[in-house]
Amino acid sequence: MSSRSYQQLNIKMIRDSFELAKPIAARVAERFYENLWGDYPQSKGLFQKVDMAKQRNALVGSLVQIVDNLDQPQKLTNYLQAMGARHISYGTEELHYSWVGASLLKTFGEFLGDAWTPALRDQWTMAYKVISETMIQGAREGRGKKSHAS
Repeated sequence: MSSRSYQQLNIKMIRDSFELAKPIAARVAERFYENLWGDYPQSKGLFQKVDMAKQRNALVGSLVQIVDNLDQPQKLTNYLQAMGARHISYGTEELHYSWVGASLLKTFGEFLGDAWTPALRDQWTMAYKVISETMIQGAREGRGKKSHAS
C-alpha cells in the first residue's frame, strides 16, 4: 500500500461505518454473496466446493483485519499481498476483484441506508481500490514465484 493511497483515506469514517455493520456481519456477508452471484452469475462457479458458512466467516474476518489495520500500512500490505497470493489457488483472476468491489459497495449501501452518503461511498471505493490493487500485486508476485520454481 503506498503511503499516498493510505493518506487519502478517512480511516475514522471507514471504521465508524464498519462498526454499524459489525453487529449484523453474518447478514451482510450472506447478502454480499447474494449480490455477487446475482450480478455476476459466472462467479458462482468459484464457490462450488466451498463451505459457505466458513467462507462468510472468512470474509467478515478479513474485513475486520483490514479495517483494524488501516493505520498500519506495512502490516496491512503484508496481509493483503499474502491473501492475494493465496487466492491464486482458488482460481481468482484480476477481473474478479472488480466484481467483489462492486458487490461489497452495493451490500454496504443496502445495509447502511442513510449513513451511506456519497462521501462514505467514495471512502470505501478508495479503500477497496487500495485493497484490491495490493491483493493483485500479491497474486502477481505469487504467480511469479510459482513460475520460477517450475
